[in-house]
Amino acid sequence: MHGKPLFVSFLWHMHQPYYKDPLTGVYRFPWVRLHGIKDYYDMVTILEDFSAMHQTFNLTPSLIEQLMDYIEGDAVDRFFELSMVPAEDLTVEEKASILFGFFFANPENMIKPLPRYYELLLKRGKTVTEEDLRRATRYFSTQDFLDLQVLFNLSWFDPIFHERYPFLKELANKGRDYTEEEKKILLNTQIEAMRLIIPKYKEMKDKGQIEMTTSAFYHPILPLLYSTDSARVAMPVVKLPEFRFSHPEDAVAQVRMALEYFENIFGFRPEGMWPPEGAVSQETVKIIEQEGIKWIASDEGILASSLSISIRDSSGQVREPQKLYKPYRIGEGLSIIFRDHTLSDLIGFVYYKWDAKKAVQDFIDRLHRIRSSLPPDRAFLVPIILDGENAWEYYKNDGRDFLLYLYDALSRDEGIRTTTVSEYLREHPPEEYISNLFPGSWINSNFGIWIGHEEDNMAWDMLYETREELVTYQKLNPDADLKEAWKSIYIAEGSDWWWWYGDEHVTEMQKEFDELFRANLRKVYKLIGKEIPPKLQVPILRKEASVRPVVSVKGFITPRIDGEVTSYYEWLNSAYLDVERTAGAMHRATAFTSMIYYGFDLNNLYLRVDAEGPLIEISKEMTFSFQFLKPRESRLDVVVTQELRALFYRRAEEQWQFIGNIEGVAIKDILEVAVPFAMLNAQEGDEIAFFLSILRDGDEIERCPLRGYISLEAPTSRFEAMMWH
Repeated sequence: MHGKPLFVSFLWHMHQPYYKDPLTGVYRFPWVRLHGIKDYYDMVTILEDFSAMHQTFNLTPSLIEQLMDYIEGDAVDRFFELSMVPAEDLTVEEKASILFGFFFANPENMIKPLPRYYELLLKRGKTVTEEDLRRATRYFSTQDFLDLQVLFNLSWFDPIFHERYPFLKELANKGRDYTEEEKKILLNTQIEAMRLIIPKYKEMKDKGQIEMTTSAFYHPILPLLYSTDSARVAMPVVKLPEFRFSHPEDAVAQVRMALEYFENIFGFRPEGMWPPEGAVSQETVKIIEQEGIKWIASDEGILASSLSISIRDSSGQVREPQKLYKPYRIGEGLSIIFRDHTLSDLIGFVYYKWDAKKAVQDFIDRLHRIRSSLPPDRAFLVPIILDGENAWEYYKNDGRDFLLYLYDALSRDEGIRTTTVSEYLREHPPEEYISNLFPGSWINSNFGIWIGHEEDNMAWDMLYETREELVTYQKLNPDADLKEAWKSIYIAEGSDWWWWYGDEHVTEMQKEFDELFRANLRKVYKLIGKEIPPKLQVPILRKEASVRPVVSVKGFITPRIDGEVTSYYEWLNSAYLDVERTAGAMHRATAFTSMIYYGFDLNNLYLRVDAEGPLIEISKEMTFSFQFLKPRESRLDVVVTQELRALFYRRAEEQWQFIGNIEGVAIKDILEVAVPFAMLNAQEGDEIAFFLSILRDGDEIERCPLRGYISLEAPTSRFEAMMWH
């Protein structure tokens, strides 16, 4: 077939959410580091062998900022910390954490190719509970743990680094029985490899082979920042959060900060922008254009809804290729392109199951069918836009074989020409105008992933309330330096937290994502000196909210409140929580408390706190704050000074109102408290939910349980009779 070639534009979206714990400064997850040695460098370097291949890379500021942290030696993640500990010095908790987290790698393509690694996986078991992990630590030798520390970190290196660093090949060939010195060199090599990433992108950009673009800073869904009401266009019956979140100024800030930061790192402002999750609306594209961006991209579903047409027929074939495979103008000078959803998803989710050569041939055939369906005298563009980092672990050899075959085939094909988006638009500017862009994302052409579910909406309301507190404080303190507080707000606006709320997605790390979101909001309160609302201490994830006790309440108790274990039978019918068990496998065993007991009779809720030693000796100048979430928000502060006091407060109109002292309190070997149900406003059958926060000098040093709360029902007069039947 003669005529103009079919232009193909690949846009690889590189992003990681902001994983740094705002309170400790430690990165909760290792994914920036691990993808740094696996995907970011090789994806651009492979193009050096294919000068005809021109591509676009979208690097989010959130990712770049974290990469720079590692490169400059300011970043450490929990997995890196666990890797650095000499195997012979690992605690039981650290061993359990390693057994939990150091098999986060694709079994077929990353674990099995290293026989010793797979051997250790089988020894641990493929599916394990936290209790299984603790038991398993007894069966792993010091050498087992050292080998696992090495193999986990080795498995994430892309093959390109095995060529660059012969030491990595030597480690892979050795296979087992590694030394601490070899581990140290391996970990240092990771950081050395990460230092190559930014310079390589600059080099390939300067050569003119790639275009670089970016996204709003912390990857927010811009239309929802503009107004959560925008969700209603695509989902008319969606249940929205209680509070309408509408802050166009935050959308502006996220875009403007992104462009300024990108220019500071790379020395130029990008012409294009990938709106996070391909999420667009008529209002937000105006913001993007006003900040100087020349083009954006979204999904074909948005085009279909904007033009009120069906892009594909019932068999999935494109029915109007002349509409899909061209740019459009929106606004005064802003262009927009729409990705081919099917071709993008074939690379992201399908071709890894195929033989690499057959997959490439199928892809090329599809492009030629597209070309044949279009007029030969015009230059059409097929945008292929997808995640540039997460697909490749599912491919053999980290996708290298597939990409080499693909790029070779595309480079040789005279009917296809790869291009950056800006290169294409300079020669073929848009001719058609979209007057009203449909608000939606590249997933289902709506915002359903990020709003509408109970958990999604709770998160939006918490963000709203925290932001309102910050704005109020700022008005009263106009000269205060609130950059860090606003940074926490902007981080919390990121789309990634909502990705894991609701019932659409599941990960072993959901608890950590939930905790990180709320930690950023708590940081705001801490920075402005306001008391942290108890609900920010409780998981949004409903299945994680209530913590199950080791033993449940079996009957009434009426212990003597004297701070001593007077009799074994005193607390026999109570429930108790093992603090170490609730801490989770990824947390160190540094708990101040060891057990929390709770039980009741008809009149009182009884609380008991145990530590490893006599509590009176190690709790001077501390406050044991029992935070009650239900039936009414209240708190009991047991203040340990020379005079022990138990002060009860109830929240009213956003203020803590002092209600009175509780007389039934004592501390010696243990802490014991009797809280009248009347003080809690608890009626028979009411749910009582609480957690314990231990404070020193006003700062929380421990929380029990670490996540969630303890839940029980206020008893009825028939409680004991029911327990015996």
